[in-house]
Amino acid sequence: MRSGNLGSVLTCSHPTSCCSAAEIMSVLFFHTMRYKVQDPRNASNDRFVLSKGHAAPILYSVWAEAGFLQDAELLNLRKIDSVLEGHPVPRQLFTDVATGSLGQGLGAACGMAYTGKFFDRASYRVYCLLGDGELSEGSVWEAMAFAGFYKLDNLVAIFDVNRLGQSDPAPLQHHVEIYQKRCEAFGWHAIIVDGHSVEELCKAFGQAKHQPTAIIAKTFKGKGISGVEDKESWHGKPLPKNMAEQVIQEIDDKIQTKKKLSPALPEEDAPVVNIRNIKMPSPPTYKVGEKWATRKAYGVALAKLGHANDRVIALDGDTKNSTFSELFKKEHPSRYIECYIAEQNMVSIAVGCATRDRTVAFASTFATFFTRAFDQIRMAAISESNINLCGSHCGVSIGEDGPSQMGLEDLSMFRAVPNATVFYPSDAVATEKAVEIAANTKGICFIRTSRPENPVIYNNNEDFHIGQAKVVLKSKDDQATVIGAGVTLHEALAAAEQLRKEKIFIRVIDPFTIKPLDKKTILENARATKGRIITVEDHYHEGGIGEAVCAAVVGEPGITVSRLAVSHVPRSGKSAELLKMFGIDKDAIVQAVKVAVSKSRNAE
Repeated sequence: MRSGNLGSVLTCSHPTSCCSAAEIMSVLFFHTMRYKVQDPRNASNDRFVLSKGHAAPILYSVWAEAGFLQDAELLNLRKIDSVLEGHPVPRQLFTDVATGSLGQGLGAACGMAYTGKFFDRASYRVYCLLGDGELSEGSVWEAMAFAGFYKLDNLVAIFDVNRLGQSDPAPLQHHVEIYQKRCEAFGWHAIIVDGHSVEELCKAFGQAKHQPTAIIAKTFKGKGISGVEDKESWHGKPLPKNMAEQVIQEIDDKIQTKKKLSPALPEEDAPVVNIRNIKMPSPPTYKVGEKWATRKAYGVALAKLGHANDRVIALDGDTKNSTFSELFKKEHPSRYIECYIAEQNMVSIAVGCATRDRTVAFASTFATFFTRAFDQIRMAAISESNINLCGSHCGVSIGEDGPSQMGLEDLSMFRAVPNATVFYPSDAVATEKAVEIAANTKGICFIRTSRPENPVIYNNNEDFHIGQAKVVLKSKDDQATVIGAGVTLHEALAAAEQLRKEKIFIRVIDPFTIKPLDKKTILENARATKGRIITVEDHYHEGGIGEAVCAAVVGEPGITVSRLAVSHVPRSGKSAELLKMFGIDKDAIVQAVKVAVSKSRNAE
């Protein structure tokens, strides 16, 4: 490594973490990996994931050494106008997934390796460098189990066992034999090496087995820095200028050749993939009035979409007979990935599969179980990933299974994710359209589906768009606008029928997407109904439809919003009983409309 690049590493924010991995990175990028330097995202290139993302400067230095980055750019590290951020992000063409929230890199690498082995059937390999500190994260071992089960022999994980964490030594310190036994227990071929021996690393990377490989590298944090090597309290601290200059000179004196190294070129055998403009092979075939659960309509739609493009894939966490992704598996078994009960890893696998536009990934489970994967979802947004997630069994309407199974926070969670699109279809036709639209939408898409069977209300030729609500019931005499989605839209329609008998008329809106919300349609109809809006949702008050509507109309004169939502932790019971208990059924809507109308009349 040239001294200029070395200087940028030593004066960076995490020099000690970079130094422990220096030989690993050198061997990987200039001996083992095959890739085109000036085309970092070539489909046939070997992949690299830096799970210990705080060591980003060593990654940037490697790409400068290879010739993709200019040496001078390294001096702009972490500056606001530089692409070289404090942790890797896909703004950098050589970075596939954002890292920095530790424990997630290997899951994404598994998704890449699975794609390479089973979908691309190409020769590229995937390498993931992890720190020993992050090996305390359970998500790492979810990924280890996944790779071992599917025998991902094109995947290599490198454990940089440098002994020291951020504030304390890592729990196993340098007991590398324990790491080896753990890896072997998960179905990996595990090799212990001196992580600072180029010769040992070259030999280890050259071993090919019919299982994933873990290279357990015993290293020292701050290797080569006098007075700092293997010492605590240096994590994340740049070296003082005079100290850095001295260390640079010492290390530079040890370099025996200044010969520029070049990586080997890949075997260009990854197939050309086109995932643009995916259209359903035929329109929906539902009949107005027939009853369908939107969770089942999701499965039907996904299976159908699979016939439109052979790069549509489905993932699930052992809930496929409840989310109905089993319908996709039945028709496209080679494109279904069972991730078992490991939702964090499932999201990471989806992110990895979707990198470099190799697949259109749909991952499903109960809506409530995505909450445990929120960090993976958050990082997927930073990764600019285009994954699609479907959460079934939302709300108290699932019935007897009780609160642990009820998605009641999911809208709030996904609304908080940057650039996410949140679909909440209310019948089978809308669900099929949501699946098709999600497949062609950038960013994270979330589709919320329900367990109860409700009538189809839309014709098969109904047109749907992101951010465009549907006014499903209206008259010139409407006195309030009721906004519901999923089961509560049907409760609103039932309430309208009941109110009509009392000569009270309401307008009913189906938002279709909760994010972005159709502010224009909501305001137009609210103004036409004397400014009265009532929202009703099978979700907690916080962060759901009601708050989204309030945010849309805030500051608008003459608009009032009444919100019906689940007020506290629910319990088991029949669906109808629970809707009534929490005041989000048709009777509660009728009462809320009457209160809103009478309040307004009294004010007049």
